[in-house]
Amino acid sequence: MSKNGVRYNGRINVAIDGPAGAGKSTVARKVAESLGYIYVDTGAMYRAVTLAANRSGIEPHESDRLKELVESIHIRLKPGVEGQTVLLNGEDVTQAIRTRDVTLRVSQVASHEAVRTRLVDIQRELAALKGIVMDGRDIGTQVLPQAELKVFLVASVQVRALRRYQELNENERIPLNQLEEEIAQRDHSDENREISPLTCAKDAVVLDSTELTIDQVVALILDLSRTKLAEAK
Repeated sequence: MSKNGVRYNGRINVAIDGPAGAGKSTVARKVAESLGYIYVDTGAMYRAVTLAANRSGIEPHESDRLKELVESIHIRLKPGVEGQTVLLNGEDVTQAIRTRDVTLRVSQVASHEAVRTRLVDIQRELAALKGIVMDGRDIGTQVLPQAELKVFLVASVQVRALRRYQELNENERIPLNQLEEEIAQRDHSDENREISPLTCAKDAVVLDSTELTIDQVVALILDLSRTKLAEAK
């Protein structure tokens, strides 16, 4: 059976977008596990590029050098029992991409057209056969605009800052109000960049996780997924 020219294989694609710290990665991973789908953490891919740039001494504004870099590196996402492993040129960088040095630069690196074009091509290839849960900031609007289910996950700046604070190692922790300012600045940067800004797709379901647990958000998305699966048949 086919729909809109695409053969239906009993699976759909789920796109989960939203600002930094909204819980997208954790929610997307759990949804994928429950559905038996593959989870694709696009944010980790951009973080891997940023880590590679930092290691190579490439500044976020050096477009030409970033273009050369992203065309030469190999990024692989490997699912595992304890979560997703991120490999950069064969090296496990799952922890290294979560440092503050990477966090403070990833939005700038991700704003470059060459970086986004290269990674979006990879992301679309991964989703071609369906059965993908992908999270990011422009999945429903740019990467997978035909995804059967689109969710835009939000939360207050204060709650998102607290979540990030709790994720940081003790030696990386900074005042909570500083984290709130950084997240607000990240929101502004993501929403106003020229290339693929953070935008809620018109047909996305908006979920506010401010007062919800991770499991509650996952349950809501699973219910939406079942509805979309029934519609796709």
